[in-house]
Amino acid sequence: MTALSTPLLAWARFAWLNTRRNRRRSLVTVAIAALGTAAILLAGGFALSTYQGLAEASARTTGHLVLARTAQFDGFEDTPLQHGLTDAQALRQRLLADPAVRQVLPRVEFGGLISNGDKSVIMMGVGIEPDAEFAVKGPFLTVEAGRELAGAERGAVMLGAGLARNLKAQPGASLTLLAGTTEGAMNALDVTVAGIVSTGVPEIDQRLVYTDVATAQRLLVTDRVSSLGIFLDRMEATLPARARLGATLPGLTLRTWEEQAPFYRSVRALYNRIFGALGLIIGVIVVVVVANAMAMSVIERTREIGTLRALGTRPGQLLQTLALEGLLLGAAGGAIGAAITVAVSVALQVFPVMMPPPPGRSTGYSLLITLDAGLMLATLGLVTVLVALASGWVARRTVRLPVVAALGHV
Repeated sequence: MTALSTPLLAWARFAWLNTRRNRRRSLVTVAIAALGTAAILLAGGFALSTYQGLAEASARTTGHLVLARTAQFDGFEDTPLQHGLTDAQALRQRLLADPAVRQVLPRVEFGGLISNGDKSVIMMGVGIEPDAEFAVKGPFLTVEAGRELAGAERGAVMLGAGLARNLKAQPGASLTLLAGTTEGAMNALDVTVAGIVSTGVPEIDQRLVYTDVATAQRLLVTDRVSSLGIFLDRMEATLPARARLGATLPGLTLRTWEEQAPFYRSVRALYNRIFGALGLIIGVIVVVVVANAMAMSVIERTREIGTLRALGTRPGQLLQTLALEGLLLGAAGGAIGAAITVAVSVALQVFPVMMPPPPGRSTGYSLLITLDAGLMLATLGLVTVLVALASGWVARRTVRLPVVAALGHV
């Protein structure tokens, strides 16, 4: 043990003994630090869980990367699929050659009317490859009636729940799709309802029509697709794959799932502000309460501090001891707060709690707390440092009192 560490350990032991002199006050300080740490970690863990859930949902909906012509992303067309991809199959094979690419899914987006013979309703149509779509994405739709589309099936559709109610359509019903073709004419196609599905967003369910790519192309009289969704083996590969694939596809544009997810960006920006302000408020409360507790402790020990000064103890050493007391209390509180967060996170895994549906959605979601090592270490360190600084700040004036004034304090 070095000569420098010996006195430091002695002062640390002295600080530890001082924290045990008034155990009630020390326990209050530890409890405040623990509650503050737990509150910050629980709020931060909830935000991280929300970010991860929205990110995975967005990437699963569009693909980690979306390939299309630049004009297609702008959304302005004179005729359907004016800016669509004409060589989709060749592009798909080139993309699948990349080791990070797991699947490439074509997508045909179109608008028009859907009719039951008595009533016509505006629709938002999406052409997909059913087998590959459901294999890659899993159950991304809730089937309320009927079944999912099959890969070899042609002329079948899945309707959003709201649209099905509007048209009074059930599985097996015959409907007619009407849309403008790529040549500017109108085309109609009879289809059969295979299933009724829900996305969890009522506004989308009132207009949504899923069909296979071949049926959508037949309706629009084209062989183009709107875009290709590129699904990678992991989320972290998104930016490297974009840079790598983009260099081999001149004239086309690759966008990431995040660029195609305005809802995710809006929620993240909102939560960053809310939980940032919450963390600041909690930090201020912890500092004020700890400073008050330490101020009372220091004032009660003014004569003791004067005695130590008279025996030759320097103000800096006393200030160091009092800051170490705060450091020990803050570290203990931070560790207990982190343990509370872990316990709550595990409990939510064992005993699920459902949150109510957010605005604009019809389904709730599980309340989860993400345990992030970086967030835990940063929060624990911040709370510990804040408590130590608060302790040193309130003690700075007392330790510099003249010895006679400190000894005569009543």
